[in-house]
Amino acid sequence: MPVKEKENPTKGETTRLAIEDAAMVLFMEQGYHATSMRQIAERSSLALGGIYNHFKSKDEIFEAIIVDKHPYKKILPLILEAEGESMEDFLSHAARVVIKELTSQPYYIKLMLIEIAEFNGAHGATLIKEIGPKLLPVFERIITTRKNLRISNPALLMRSFIGMVVSYMITDMLISNSMLKKLMPKNPIDAYVDIYMHGVIKETV
Repeated sequence: MPVKEKENPTKGETTRLAIEDAAMVLFMEQGYHATSMRQIAERSSLALGGIYNHFKSKDEIFEAIIVDKHPYKKILPLILEAEGESMEDFLSHAARVVIKELTSQPYYIKLMLIEIAEFNGAHGATLIKEIGPKLLPVFERIITTRKNLRISNPALLMRSFIGMVVSYMITDMLISNSMLKKLMPKNPIDAYVDIYMHGVIKETV
């Protein structure tokens, strides 16, 4: 079970988080399957048996990392505080602050890529169980307070927003050292959000 943040964590909780930190570094350096429990123990300065006092398996460690290291605790307040009188302004601001925060912590995008590539999203249910109840009300509020929306399902709105942010960050990583990066508009995030909200085809009068 993931460790909840506390002001004064117990020794056991501190050790669990140290194991997660060590494992996360190894997973990103060499991948999940190439990392052994023994390597995690060595990186966290524990005996191999000491890890099994906290985690039953390497998979359980990875699942705990996906939840405990998720930046939603920082991102959620940023979405709540996003300004903008129109829906366009609100989503543009929310997307910018979320992307800025995730860009400052690129480790999580890398973890999610490991989750997709090596686990086919198997831990998604655990993650949604943790963050869904906290994030979904934000989009429910958007549905009820914002006018002129073509969508009335807050869960779908939340999924599409997350998809837009993740796709922007992944494609930005892919083009980071290419000519395509130089061809992007001055404010690519705003342009990306505009496509997300209005599509690529002009409306005909």
